Formats: sequence, structure tokens, C-alpha cells
Amino acid sequence: MKLLSQLLVLLILITNSEYGMSQNNIVRISVDPFGTLADGREVQLFTLQNANGMTVEIINLGGIIVSLSVADSSGNFADVTTGFDDPQIYVDGAGFAGAIVGRYANRIANGRFSIDGVEYTLAQNNGDNAIHGGIVGFDKKIWEPETFSSTTDSRLVLTTFSPDGEEGYPGRVDVTVSYTLNDENQLIIDYSASTDKATVINLTNHAYFNLEGHNAGSILDHEISINADRYTPVDNESIPTGEIVAVANSPLDFRRAKPIGQDIDSSHEQIRFGSGFDHNFVINHERAGELSLAAAVYAPISGRTITVYTDQPGMQFYTGNFLNGRLGGKNGAQYDRREAFCLETQHYPDSPNKPEFPSTLLRPGDQYETRTIFEFGVR
Repeated sequence: MKLLSQLLVLLILITNSEYGMSQNNIVRISVDPFGTLADGREVQLFTLQNANGMTVEIINLGGIIVSLSVADSSGNFADVTTGFDDPQIYVDGAGFAGAIVGRYANRIANGRFSIDGVEYTLAQNNGDNAIHGGIVGFDKKIWEPETFSSTTDSRLVLTTFSPDGEEGYPGRVDVTVSYTLNDENQLIIDYSASTDKATVINLTNHAYFNLEGHNAGSILDHEISINADRYTPVDNESIPTGEIVAVANSPLDFRRAKPIGQDIDSSHEQIRFGSGFDHNFVINHERAGELSLAAAVYAPISGRTITVYTDQPGMQFYTGNFLNGRLGGKNGAQYDRREAFCLETQHYPDSPNKPEFPSTLLRPGDQYETRTIFEFGVR
């Protein structure tokens, strides 16, 4: 009888593990179909939930975060990230919303760079420049999923590879990205990659946030602070000039929290070039590569907050200046100009052509590893 009881307990534990059940009976992780692409590929939706009722929905197409629901100061939940109900919209072009972007997040000037004296030419998908991995980047791939859960968190691990020469990049690159949702309302994103040939890599997540709700309208009253004394100014094509400039006495000074809208229409040249904020900030780190505060955002109506920590040297703050309401979002939403913002932790744009910037070079035998934490709360 004792042996039978032990076997029964073991069976229950195995069953709960398979279905993402923790010891407090929360369904930590579940999977559902999310539709079929025009080319016949099937897309899966993974829902991560914590003990506080926070949920994050991610599809294995591009590792895209399609929804993120979190409570406000009154305990009311709302989805605070943009998304779409039809997976084909993401393939056809949705501004990389919610996606893992790579091989190289942000811009590479003229779609060209050199390694060890060899020049590589990339697909140009941003005027004459390359952006976010090219025409078919990591956001368009179906990633292989694995799920894990415990009594305190749930984790979705996604893997894929990019063959040598894809979008013009050298070397085969094997990539793993994991999303972990814990009971501290932290969404932790871990990235890792390896290569068989010297290449460049720069990964991020391109989620668009509106802490009042994904369809709540303007984000200009959100208050943001960015832990950066400097930024990398750009030219009129949003390519860094190579300078690293102090934010002091400029509209790009977010060292103290201020509303996003306060200086967004400034006549400052950098604001005109970006049609608002679309700039890489140099995050203050006591030691390079350590996990540090990058930014904090507060929504005054709902009281929701998001705090970002990263080990990356930079973060692109983008205020949705080119959203135009043309794409129909989930639940009938229309995402218009400046109705969502991005906090893209990263290496600096165009680093492969700027030897003075932190290197994005990855060589065989080395491992690319980085972590970003999005922590949600209220005040």
C-alpha cells in the first residue's frame, strides 16, 4: 500500500508538471493554437501566468509577445502591450511589434560592414540601411519551444538557427531565448547565441507598451526616467554619428522623471530627426556587463509602473512616432502615432561600423549571453 501511495504521488507530480501546474494549483503555462500562416506553417500560443494573476502570451512565431496583462493600483487588469489576432499580420509587417529581433537589432548603415577585412552586404530594408535583421529576420521564424514550470515561475524556451549567409550575415548562428514569468511580476528575457564563423549579433525584444492599456490612446502623459547620462546622436537617417554626447541641457535628459510629451515636439535637431524620441541611450553601469537599472515608467491614471534592468550597454527609447493606425489590432484596436512606446535594450546601432562603440562581434567558441528584466508594479 505504501508503494502504491508513493507511485500515485509521483504520477500526480508528473501530470502537474506536464500541464504547467504548480503546488498551489495555478496553471503556470498552457498552449493553444494561434492560427496558420499563408505558407501553411502553424503557430502556437503560450500563456504564462503567475500567482498574482499576471499573464503573458507569446507565440512561437518570432517569439512575439502578443499580450501582457497586469493589474493597476485598484487591482483591475488590462493588457498593456500592442498585438494582433492574426499571425499573418506579423509576417506581412507589423513594425516588429513584440518580436525578438535579430540577427542585428536596430540599424546598420548602408547595409554593410567588415570583419577581418572581408566586407559583407546585407539586405537593405530601411532605405539604404539594414534594420532589425533584414527582410526575413528572427521575427519571421517559427521557433522550437520547450516549457518549464515550478512553484514560483514559468518559463518558455525558444530555439532557432540562422544559416550562413542568411540576409547577408556570415556564419551559422544558433540562438536560444527564454521568457520567465515569476511571482515578483518580473518578465525575464535571457538571450544566448553561438556561431561557427565570425559574425555580429545584437538581440532585443520590440514590445510596444501603453501602461493604461494597449488601446488607451496617447502615452504622452506617462512619466519616464532613463538611467543614462549620455546618448548616441544620429543623422537624418537615424544612423549614429559616432559621437557619445551628454544628455544634460537637452530634451533627451530623462535622468529625472518627466512626462514623455514634455519635450517630444522640441525644435532640437535630434527630435526633428527622430520625429520624436527614437534614440539609443548609454545606460549607466558601475561595471560593464552588470545588470543595472535602465528605465522606469509610471502611468498616472492607472498607477501601473514598469522598471527595466539590463546588462546591455544601451537602450533604444522609441515613442511610436511612425505608428499610423492602419493595422487593425486585437479586439478592434487601432494603434496610432505615439500611442505606445518601446524600451529596446541593446548594443548601439551601427556598432559594426563604429569601432569606438562596444563590440558586437561574436567569434566561434565564444558565447553571446545577455539578460533583460521587465518588472511591473503599481504606485
